[in-house]
Amino acid sequence: MSFQTMVKSMRRLLLLLVFITLLGSLAVVSAFAQEAVNRKVKSKIEPTYPEIARKMGLTGTVRLQVVVAANGTVKETKVIGGHPILVNAAVDAVKKWRFEPGSAESSGTLEFKFEPGS
Repeated sequence: MSFQTMVKSMRRLLLLLVFITLLGSLAVVSAFAQEAVNRKVKSKIEPTYPEIARKMGLTGTVRLQVVVAANGTVKETKVIGGHPILVNAAVDAVKKWRFEPGSAESSGTLEFKFEPGS
């Protein structure tokens, strides 16, 4: 194999790797409340699609029960269902959510759908 052929092969491989990386970064994570917390969300952080889940082509839904403190911070989360690899990403994101303050604690269920490349 000549040097030029090797360089062309390396370029193709590099382009393919860049393409795969960009395609993987298009992973979609959507969240919506099933039993809405009866407060407006002031700031919402979307979960980061885990790299290992992307490589595995893992999709799924994570359901969380959340308790929101009177000051609007997420006080507690409880996993209702979902793949363990995806659960951590959802919990980490929800803990950063902020809601409008209220007179007492509120609770509700949130659902996150993880779909790579959609």
